[in-house]
Amino acid sequence: MKSATVRIVGISIHNFKNVIDGSLSLENTRKNYRASIVGLYGQNGSGKTALIDSLELLKHVLCGSTIPGKFAEFINVDSDVATLVFEFAVNTLEDTSTLSYQFSIKSVLDTPERNIASLQTVDTKKRVCICNEILKCPILSDKQIRTGKLVDTDTTEVFLPRPKRQLLIGNDKESITNLLVAKKLASAQSRSFVFSREFLDAVRSTLKESMHSDKELSFYTSLIENLVNFGNHELFVINTTNSGLISLNEQPLSFKFAEGNMGALGSMMIPLNEPALIPLKAKDIVIKVIQNMNTVLQQIVPGLTISVKDLGTQVLENGKEGSRIQLMSRKNSREIPLNYESEGIKKLISILQLLIVVYNQPSITVAVDELDSGVFEYLLGEMLRIISEKGKGQLIFTSHNLRPLETLDRGFIAFTTTNPHNRYVRMTKVKDNNNLRDFYYRDIMLGEQDEELYEQTNNAEIALSFRKAGEYFGS
Repeated sequence: MKSATVRIVGISIHNFKNVIDGSLSLENTRKNYRASIVGLYGQNGSGKTALIDSLELLKHVLCGSTIPGKFAEFINVDSDVATLVFEFAVNTLEDTSTLSYQFSIKSVLDTPERNIASLQTVDTKKRVCICNEILKCPILSDKQIRTGKLVDTDTTEVFLPRPKRQLLIGNDKESITNLLVAKKLASAQSRSFVFSREFLDAVRSTLKESMHSDKELSFYTSLIENLVNFGNHELFVINTTNSGLISLNEQPLSFKFAEGNMGALGSMMIPLNEPALIPLKAKDIVIKVIQNMNTVLQQIVPGLTISVKDLGTQVLENGKEGSRIQLMSRKNSREIPLNYESEGIKKLISILQLLIVVYNQPSITVAVDELDSGVFEYLLGEMLRIISEKGKGQLIFTSHNLRPLETLDRGFIAFTTTNPHNRYVRMTKVKDNNNLRDFYYRDIMLGEQDEELYEQTNNAEIALSFRKAGEYFGS
């Protein structure tokens, strides 16, 4: 597989949470930056988190993992199906290919595993069923290269179109039958079929058994493998669960790093109100991540560093040796447990290593919901400005803090609207000398955009409602 950089260039959301229709380009068409930054702003309940949730769902799909049941509740109440469309740019040294991956989710009852009906009332649970997967890419032919369907699962067959099916998995009847079973199994297990191990293994086997070096088959297989690698190793989604864990005295650490022939990626939860017992290998990872993070941390919070205090070894439940550690904070030669630091510091620590990777690597996408939560607004703006001007990767975030509107190029900023049929827009009629923050405030008052960005509130009515509510307490 050729070394490639995958970047999300567009997202379309339909009937997902409170977004009936919303499309957002993630490209800055104003200026050519190496980094891809998109900050999404808007009032509460206007579809910001829906964008991050769609990316979390995408990661589960690309990894071939079971979709968490919570997504069954994310389908719009007025619809039976939610549909998401993601556009990707796959860049190699030779060229750039544009891919489109579309899928729908529907909510189905999770049938109890019993062979008789129970007289006792059983709580019915819902699960997600993935359907109508469509993968489009450049279609190679002798005459021209055009964009068309490579895989379409909306059929009783394994997938269409048949010429591409024959190319990707061959005509062996037993293999086709096995894939039909795998397709039904993926649906029953709330997994993607296109990115299931069964389908991928079939495509890989066809490529391996190809008598000749089939350029077209190699091209399609490489594109699919690039998306798989992107979902498993290069896409990170940080939702508001992170902030909730911090409030519960857990320190999330999300990371990706490489050192020589060694590397690690993922996330880890470390208790703060008591020593944590972790495997020895995990301890080595934590130490390396913190060492890497401290290089930047002591610059953005002057003099502050984090360390790992080794409290000795202890046998784990599996009989292997583990290490008892505690995260410490050190500033001005004074060391205290990290538990006593502010939640803003803990929030920074939870995502800082990923921001370092975004700055340095083009093949990384990090999506963060409520990036501004607990972070000093001036520091937030300066970090985002530095990443946007000199970084290489892709950062997608939502925020309520408007400071970045003054530090980022306006091509990096998008807004939610009050219209559920057109949730995401970029502001028009903005001049180069306009302060985007002031311009946004002015639009809230005057409504000069094609779509309303803010549903106006009435201060007098708010004050009256507070007074009425107070009557319940005899005030």
